[in-house]
Amino acid sequence: MKTELLSSGMYIGGQWIYKEETIPVLNPQDNSFIASVPQASAKDMQFAIEEAKEGAKIAAQMPVHQRISILNKAANYISERKEKYAETIALEGSKTIREARAEVSRCIQTLQISAEEARRIEGETISFDQREGSEDRVGYYYRFPIGIIAAITPFNDPLNLVAHKVGPAIASGNAIIVKPATETPLSALLLAKAFEESGLPPKVLSVITGYGREIGDILVTHPAVRMVSFTGGLETGEKIANKAGLKKISMELGSNSPVIVLKDADIQEAVNATVSGAFYAVGQNCLGVQRIYIEKEIYEEFCSSFVARTRLYQVGNKMLETTDMGPMINEKEAIRVERWVNEAVYKGATLLTGGKREGAFYFPTVLTNVPADCTIAQQEVFGPVVLLYPVDDFTSAIEKSNDVNFGLQAGIFTKDIEKAFEAIEKLNVGGIMINDSSDYRIDSMPFGGVKGSGLGREGVKYTIQEMTEPRVVSFKLKYKKTI
Repeated sequence: MKTELLSSGMYIGGQWIYKEETIPVLNPQDNSFIASVPQASAKDMQFAIEEAKEGAKIAAQMPVHQRISILNKAANYISERKEKYAETIALEGSKTIREARAEVSRCIQTLQISAEEARRIEGETISFDQREGSEDRVGYYYRFPIGIIAAITPFNDPLNLVAHKVGPAIASGNAIIVKPATETPLSALLLAKAFEESGLPPKVLSVITGYGREIGDILVTHPAVRMVSFTGGLETGEKIANKAGLKKISMELGSNSPVIVLKDADIQEAVNATVSGAFYAVGQNCLGVQRIYIEKEIYEEFCSSFVARTRLYQVGNKMLETTDMGPMINEKEAIRVERWVNEAVYKGATLLTGGKREGAFYFPTVLTNVPADCTIAQQEVFGPVVLLYPVDDFTSAIEKSNDVNFGLQAGIFTKDIEKAFEAIEKLNVGGIMINDSSDYRIDSMPFGGVKGSGLGREGVKYTIQEMTEPRVVSFKLKYKKTI
């Protein structure tokens, strides 16, 4: 199996490039070697951009039916090799094999949706005669591709989040250069293989592997790159925004997602959804439930049930079908989470369960009484830790939910339609899930946040809008409209 997964090449402009300098890809579960990928240099990135210049011209001339065909063929290629793709995701990252299979299915859907949306990139007519003196003009606008797109992707969804950038880019007639996470490059390279086998013209797609400090600035700042699409942390996102210059920027920068549970809620439904939402993919999930605000009348019952459900989680070998949660992406990240939890406990928080680390494994952890000045209360933990808070009422829950510099998604559990709609209006986030946790998304919906959670929206249709520009066409006629 490892021989099959081994990929020592990176994909630049339709060529598989090999280098003596390589980066090992390790299994975070035991640090075992999986494969090596090239360590790209600044020269390699310059070459990728030059190839993409030609690729952008090729992509813009591709008829829509060709884009649709390539995207559907890529989806079918992956569908026929689902287990290989799932094993790759699970081996190089943190997901269990069951979570990895779910990601592969979502990737296939993302590419299929991209094919569908390629046929719906439309403009509309403009009533130029709304302005006095323009009765002799008619026209419209249509959308055209912007050129070269830089995509910088994270480790936590190493296949589907790449597809969320590559699929819309191809659908809209752009060239794209992908810089995948150094920890998880193999899934992105397998996606490139799917497009190569599906007839994508050379130079339209590149997947270049290497360290961000060596090749990232060139990709982000190069004047030929017209858009940067980044998924990752707030600090890195701010640095990219400061460096990028005059170009489009789309960013999803994580969150510290709240869920509100009101006293009229179905408690067991809320517990099941929020436990899953907190610990899916080891909590390394931008939508992961981090803070839960529970009305005090049901607080004790909710806490007891939540902790009991959490303790049922099976932590261990991510390749086993029975495992619920594997390791974090590396021991360094697990140590960081351990440090944040210890800080909270030192400042007075109560540890209800978890708080245990074994190498890169950090066990599902539940905290209460967490002081507001703790790092874990204000920042995105990106790990398997959830904070439970009692609140006096709905108003207090809304205020506390908004009291961080993030706003990606939120959840609320209630049977009161009035309070549901009030939450929709008052929660300062990009998406609100009613009677569900914050950790819910389909790949066709607009996805993104406010405040420190990012700029713009993903979701295939909405990414295509970001990756295209409107062009206005006006015809001046020889006759004028008359009354």
